[in-house]
Amino acid sequence: MAELYQSHFRMFALYNRWANVRLYAAAAQLPAKALAEERGAFFGTVIGVLNHLLVADRIWLGRLQGGDPLAYRLDEVLFTTLDELAEARKAEDARLIACVYALEEAEFGGKVAYQTLAGVPQAQLRHHVLAHVFNHQTHHRGQAHDLMCQIGGKDAVPVLDLLAYQRHSWPDDKP
Repeated sequence: MAELYQSHFRMFALYNRWANVRLYAAAAQLPAKALAEERGAFFGTVIGVLNHLLVADRIWLGRLQGGDPLAYRLDEVLFTTLDELAEARKAEDARLIACVYALEEAEFGGKVAYQTLAGVPQAQLRHHVLAHVFNHQTHHRGQAHDLMCQIGGKDAVPVLDLLAYQRHSWPDDKP
């Protein structure tokens, strides 16, 4: 069998980093006050959405790597400034890339046993968990992108489409 999952999820791990770098660079050009302003989004502010993504990735990476992620709340604000968030995001993206690159093809079909934040035991296929992780990133990154567009206009936000990444970076991008 070709290394279908391995190639697919490696691409998503690198795309995820690429999109986050672009989003954070654009956010850095906007007023810090505007990023922290309540905008009626599910996690309130651009900073709130970006914190949620960091928290969720830490939870899921903990589950994937056998850790205990139950110490987090989904709306937890770990960092209040974009600079702090950007550093933490960079480190989390590196952890996620390392996790995906460490997996052998056969491991993607294995199960990940974990507990929900409410303590309910679950078990899911690893490739399903990873699909959720990357889909979740795209979903909320899109929310942050929209909030930033509302702050600075459409010229203030970068293209984040997977196709744009594939055309310009894949497969030359490296972990």
